[in-house]
Amino acid sequence: MHQALRERLVDAGRVLALEGQGDYVAGHVSVRLPDQPGRFLMKPAGIGIEEMRPDNIITVDLGGRKVDGTMPRHNEVFIHSEVLRARPDVNAVVHTHPIHAVAFSSLGKPLLAVGNDASWFVGNLPIFSETTDLIIDQPRGRAVARCLADRPALLLRNHGIVTAAPTMEEAVWLALKLNQACHVQLMAEWAGGPKFVGDPEQAKIKGAYASRPDLHAGAFNYVLRRSKR
Repeated sequence: MHQALRERLVDAGRVLALEGQGDYVAGHVSVRLPDQPGRFLMKPAGIGIEEMRPDNIITVDLGGRKVDGTMPRHNEVFIHSEVLRARPDVNAVVHTHPIHAVAFSSLGKPLLAVGNDASWFVGNLPIFSETTDLIIDQPRGRAVARCLADRPALLLRNHGIVTAAPTMEEAVWLALKLNQACHVQLMAEWAGGPKFVGDPEQAKIKGAYASRPDLHAGAFNYVLRRSKR
């Protein structure tokens, strides 16, 4: 049941891992069941994000309870359950620990339009700083969802990222673009700090027209093809 959705979740894991967002067995992705909006498929604990298979994916409800599957559930399930509960427009959630985003989150600086990748996040990237610990209970999950609000992504300070989108392809695309934006700004910081940055309002306009379903799917499928070569 939901075989195509399971396979897309598997693909998401491969794409994220190939782009350096695997963290041994940490990090997880989820996708809401279209015919059961109070449940979602999720990567299980104990395996790498690229080791998901259609038959090892678990099903979880919005209370964070595993309702199907043989493998264990991640302790940080509440990132997914509470974001999906708060955001009926969201069907896919990514939480990973990409090293450039984690390093950038420690600077206490806003993300600037140093490069095009920042266009989708300039002035619209909350930083969750209530704790640097894991998000292992519902109150913390709710706090993350409140911090995210209606935005597409956030940084968990000294921890990682969360992205949320209507499709799996967009949620993965956001995760890749956010880490790249952080990487570019870090490089500028290493060189003494960016001297020139794009206009924030122009960046927002660029981000609005350059975020399209065909681009999300195109980037997702490109990396997926690379993973199979």
